[in-house]
Amino acid sequence: MLCALGAAVCFGTATVLQAVAARAASAQGGRGGEAGVLLRALRQWRYLAGLALDGLGFVLQVAALRSLPIYAVSAALASSLAVTAVVAARLLRVRLRRSEWAAVAVVCAGLAMLGLASGAEGDRGGSDALRFAMLGVALGVLGVGLAGGRLPERGRGLVLGLAAGFGFGVVEVAVRLIDSVAVSELVVNPATYALLLGGGAAFLALTSALQRGSVTTATAAMVIGETIGPALVGVVWLGDRTREGLAWLAVLGFVVAVAGALALARFGEAPVEEDQVGRGQSEEGQFDEGQGEKTT
Repeated sequence: MLCALGAAVCFGTATVLQAVAARAASAQGGRGGEAGVLLRALRQWRYLAGLALDGLGFVLQVAALRSLPIYAVSAALASSLAVTAVVAARLLRVRLRRSEWAAVAVVCAGLAMLGLASGAEGDRGGSDALRFAMLGVALGVLGVGLAGGRLPERGRGLVLGLAAGFGFGVVEVAVRLIDSVAVSELVVNPATYALLLGGGAAFLALTSALQRGSVTTATAAMVIGETIGPALVGVVWLGDRTREGLAWLAVLGFVVAVAGALALARFGEAPVEEDQVGRGQSEEGQFDEGQGEKTT
């Protein structure tokens, strides 16, 4: 559980650091479009630190998935939104509403319940059919991500966000379906390709969702996609269980943690510093509350 929480801290902090570096690089001007901004961001220590935290977070995520049920890890990873909110409040001077501070507390309470109720990871290895199914889902997510620009504007953020969530969920399940890290075993295991393709496709879909739709809608859909589906797979097909007599506490903790994360969905992309916000915007955040979209 400490590994799962550590991964959430890494991912949530990395989001803010990379956002700060990318905006600083964009403010410098210059040629090259998006590629030029990325190259300038890569020369900043904050962006590099964010990448390092992402790498560390992934290692911690894998370690957690090898020891805990998927439902506990997925809920913990969703709590990275709470980390982003708290770090943004400190580094970007973003003012959190009371309801958002309450949501952070709710996430913590849900994770505490999950920590008390979670048992060991399931003892089922998973079938070849499940491995190929995960590969098929990853290919589907890739197709949705590539078609993101051609999707109808209405509902685009929801569809792309769900696709990203399913892709990250594939990664969570695929880790459990890899029994050996020997090269000879990895190259013939469909779960290996599902993990790589699912992660890349999820990133593509999420990037498209944040650029073309509502941040709040896309992030909320992603949280749902990366928690509920993988949790069901873990319980039904991989044998994930709770401690004796504490199934009710695990279900309650899962629901509470995910609900708290959904309440913080606007932090799916780190907001802008308050001193950069125009006077016409509300002091509670830099989002149009009617649409849930960031305004700059």
